Amino acid sequence: MVIAVSTNVWYFGAAGLLSLAAFVGLILVPALSSYGRWHERVAAGFLSLMIFGGLVTIGVVAGLAWVLISNDVSGINPFTDG
Repeated sequence: MVIAVSTNVWYFGAAGLLSLAAFVGLILVPALSSYGRWHERVAAGFLSLMIFGGLVTIGVVAGLAWVLISNDVSGINPFTDG
């Protein structure tokens, strides 16, 4: 069975993977490597994941705000005829 996936889905998936790799490489790895004890590393990892959750939340809220504030989103809505 072949599933047709639009180009936008591939772009958003690639952007998501690139963002995740940047988070791991630029935030998580330095946070974990700066501490020696295991409980400090666990705390640093937990706090880094909290920051990641905050960044994702900001992105989702900004995207929803854009969709709700836009006057006409029928052109990009796949469930309308526009």
